[in-house]
Amino acid sequence: MRKSRGTAVIALGGNALSPAGERSTIFDQFRHTRESLNAIVALARDGWDVCIVHGNGPQVGDEIVRNEEARATVEPLPLGVLVAATAGWIGYMIQQSLENALRAAGSDSRVATVLTQVVVSKDDMALSHPSKFVGHEISDQRASELTAHGIATARDGNGRLRRVVGSPMPVEIHEQSVIQSLLDDSVIVVACGGGGIPVYRDADGALEGIDCVVDKDLAAAVLAAGVGADMFMIVTDIDAVYADWGKPTQRPLSRLTVDEVADLDRQAAFGEGSMAPKVRAAAKYVRQTGGRAIITELSRGSDAVAGRAGTEIVPA
Repeated sequence: MRKSRGTAVIALGGNALSPAGERSTIFDQFRHTRESLNAIVALARDGWDVCIVHGNGPQVGDEIVRNEEARATVEPLPLGVLVAATAGWIGYMIQQSLENALRAAGSDSRVATVLTQVVVSKDDMALSHPSKFVGHEISDQRASELTAHGIATARDGNGRLRRVVGSPMPVEIHEQSVIQSLLDDSVIVVACGGGGIPVYRDADGALEGIDCVVDKDLAAAVLAAGVGADMFMIVTDIDAVYADWGKPTQRPLSRLTVDEVADLDRQAAFGEGSMAPKVRAAAKYVRQTGGRAIITELSRGSDAVAGRAGTEIVPA
């Protein structure tokens, strides 16, 4: 049996598969998926047990539009079910693409996708205060039309108008023990797709679906702590966390303590809907576990693990 270097949980953004500004077809998304896995293959070949958590912001936004356009023909599906649907087909893309890449690299590692329910509180105030961006950029006219129908929109950290939905805090990863068993058996796991399928517990303790989207970085942090991950990596479209982002004085921050993250966060130094949830999730994991958290761009993943790229969040 091979000796594991430890467990790494990797949070992969939905934009890595469907980049901003691109109206990606499913064939484009397969291509982007296959292009995005080199760093993950390298980790697996280097002996890490790997769990991949992926986002679904662009994809679930497209599913909402499809529902709206087809509502006169077929019954629309609720948002929680759309999260489950995208977790299934994005998981399929990652699982197939990763298996192909592993075989090409001479690895016989196995890959499995676990549709994962993430428990939230049905009383979470975030459910009535939409803040999670989904879908692609929309026009001012479309935003006005949606607002007139009671659908919330806002500008993201890049100034783009997009839909926003409720995003409660993840409390528990329901399938955590299943994911742990697979990791213990050296299976690469795709889990908590789209932040997980949001559910709550009723008065009898039974699970019920709820219409919202859980932030995938926060869900990944809960999962990473729960499975005792040695490393938590958040991959995005920016190579590192920056100070003074968007200003002439912007500069990458190679290392931040959890206390420095808290101070900068109080100063609103991180863009809401972009970098802020990522640094909060990384800091939360480090505070809980004392483990290693990294934020970097996907192509720099291997360099970041070696300490040559990205931003590392460390204990105080």
